[in-house]
Amino acid sequence: MIRHFLFLQGVSSPFFRQLGQALTAQGHRVTKLSFNGGDIAYWLPHTSQWFRQPLGELPQTLTQIYQNEAITDQVLFGDRRPVHQIALEQARLTGIRNHVFEEGYFRPYWVTLEREGVNSRSLFPRDADWVRGAAARLEASNNASNNASNRADQNADHNASSEVTLDSAASFKSFYSPFWRRAAHDVAYHLASSVNPLLFPRYTTHAPVLAPVEYAGFIAREFKNKRLAQDERSKLATVLKHKPGFYFLPLQLNSDFQVLDQPVFNSMSVLIDHVIASFALHAPAGTALVIKNHPLDYGQINYQALCDKLATQHGVAGRIHYFETGDLVALVNQALGTVTLNSTVGSVALEQGCPTLCLAEALYNFPGLTAQCALDEFWSQTPQPYLALFKQFRAVVMHTTQINGGFYCPQGIALAVKNCVNVLTAEQSPLELLMQQISS
Repeated sequence: MIRHFLFLQGVSSPFFRQLGQALTAQGHRVTKLSFNGGDIAYWLPHTSQWFRQPLGELPQTLTQIYQNEAITDQVLFGDRRPVHQIALEQARLTGIRNHVFEEGYFRPYWVTLEREGVNSRSLFPRDADWVRGAAARLEASNNASNNASNRADQNADHNASSEVTLDSAASFKSFYSPFWRRAAHDVAYHLASSVNPLLFPRYTTHAPVLAPVEYAGFIAREFKNKRLAQDERSKLATVLKHKPGFYFLPLQLNSDFQVLDQPVFNSMSVLIDHVIASFALHAPAGTALVIKNHPLDYGQINYQALCDKLATQHGVAGRIHYFETGDLVALVNQALGTVTLNSTVGSVALEQGCPTLCLAEALYNFPGLTAQCALDEFWSQTPQPYLALFKQFRAVVMHTTQINGGFYCPQGIALAVKNCVNVLTAEQSPLELLMQQISS
């Protein structure tokens, strides 16, 4: 079937343009709707339609495009931008398939591609029994496929391992994607958007902070972290040996929609206050709490000062340790438990066998993996995650939602484009197909 894809806003990189070209090369049609100068610049040399009206007129504009162009599919990055929230709902009302890209649930060599929504809006079932059944079906399918392949090729290389595992990431391709490439694309996107006051006067960015402010803050924080590096390494080495142990709270970006969407913990300051207050009242005597900042934070909030203030206020001064940097795997390996809002760090902690409490919706937040108790109880009741279940969960998530590739470097983009075209054009997504097979 020849499909017609409507592309909305993408990640700040050439990824969407190259993906559109790949779909066109296969005979499909592609239309782009641009909302600002950055959208236009990263779609060049191809032309795009422009949306310059008030946001309230977007449903009508989309409906016209759907009808006039016979759109069958809609492609976008991130499902919580205001323009995308409207577009997702409008497509559902019209019977058009949505394809949502996001950063990988498992990084750094993966991106996420799901139908209709990602993160807390993912269609992925949060049910241990379903995950076990899905993993068993995948393993059986892999075994059958491998057996057929072995029979068809008796001259295969017998030095290669023929063991079938649940790890669907076993054959992934790695690539080097330096941070400067991501930063350069972001700067280029926002430079192109400097024409917005003239060409898109009604456009309002989804970002809560202007790009120049974010850049300046991030650069200042990088210089600060270089000065702190040696002291933080020494301090971390001491904390890792702390007896009777420590708990771990990884911070997320305040600008992350996974934070902004929360009805209660809609900022890291609120989360930190809540966790320290609970720790002070309920954590075992002598234990410590390690709080680590997000690596991409731009330093708008002085978390060190906030943690010191709250530690004194709640009577736990000396037991709260704040870090700008630090070895994440070492921390979750040594921690008595990890508390997170809904960060992907939760997956890292579970993979290392660290008891984890998730305070909001997340793909991995269900019985058997995360603690299902209240925060006050977690400090003394830290159930170990079932590692076999996590292995199955990871395998199923990889198979159904993850695409080997990246958004920012040439090799990563080429991999992602190559690996996601068949997913976009298939009648059912890998997750939808697996859910149907299990329910039938």
